[in-house]
Amino acid sequence: MARLPYLDKADLAPEDQDLLARNINLFRCLVNSPGGARAQHVLGHYIRHKSKLDPRLREMAILQVGWVARSPYEWSHHVKIGYDFGVTDADIQAIIDDTAGRPTNLEPVAKLVLRAAREIAAGPGASEETFEALRAHFDNERLVDLVITITFYCAVVRLLATLQIDVEPEYMPYLEKYPLPKD
Repeated sequence: MARLPYLDKADLAPEDQDLLARNINLFRCLVNSPGGARAQHVLGHYIRHKSKLDPRLREMAILQVGWVARSPYEWSHHVKIGYDFGVTDADIQAIIDDTAGRPTNLEPVAKLVLRAAREIAAGPGASEETFEALRAHFDNERLVDLVITITFYCAVVRLLATLQIDVEPEYMPYLEKYPLPKD
């Protein structure tokens, strides 16, 4: 159960009601601070709608962060969102397998993105070797966008865990299909 109340549009000032255009629990909790919610929304909107990073690779990086953080909310939401951006069931299974050190059929750049996401999530950041390998695949803009994406979602999973945001019922089937490890 969330540590703060989930608010509805009716609870907000008229000028802040647009913050709940997507009526998901994360946003319903964040609007307890409309200014904070708006600031978080700006970067999230850039990542999803304006970044030049390949959307499938972006979603795979986000899923990797959700998986290693054991974040039910992030994982379930981005399994669904990932499908909308070209992530397949085979890709999702490959994220799970690659994290466990099992072989996958992922292309080298996808494996590299997953490795970078794991290193950044573990802290303090991507290794020199990983960063140089990324540089060989991405121009500077896409490389910065990848790092922004991974680090933003590292923050999101900590926010979700700290505020104890509940997974909405419509996202539960994604957790049932791909359950997080119990460890």
